[in-house]
Amino acid sequence: MATDPFRGFRFIVDITPKVTASFSEVTIPDITIDTVEYREGKDKYPNKRVFSGLTSYGSVSLKKGITTSRDLYLWHASVVTYGTSVAHAKRHGTIILLDTDGSIGAKWTFLNAFPTHLSTTALSASSAEVMIETLELHIERMTREK
Repeated sequence: MATDPFRGFRFIVDITPKVTASFSEVTIPDITIDTVEYREGKDKYPNKRVFSGLTSYGSVSLKKGITTSRDLYLWHASVVTYGTSVAHAKRHGTIILLDTDGSIGAKWTFLNAFPTHLSTTALSASSAEVMIETLELHIERMTREK
């Protein structure tokens, strides 16, 4: 029996130490494994052997409407001022995708994340759009637990 795929509109983001924010959009990063080519002079065939190399992770992108909460801004400002060697500069977090009944459908955990980019949408007197704040996080590792 086939299982229907999850829909991407019900999710929770949890960052420890606690960041108070609800997000309208979250980007789960790509995971890339580099390749290493190798060949020895005595190899019989004129081709290279390929091995797996280092793994790298893209950025987690978090988007939310601007409110009075400054948690994300203060985290970013702390990294700008003090770097990543201070307490709580690097944080762990989870992205939880909820099923239609509200149960956990999928769960990703990211480790040692810190903000690398903070941006907002433009101000415009002729617009009624919600102001969006975007925070990009560099992560060292990510796993899918469910």
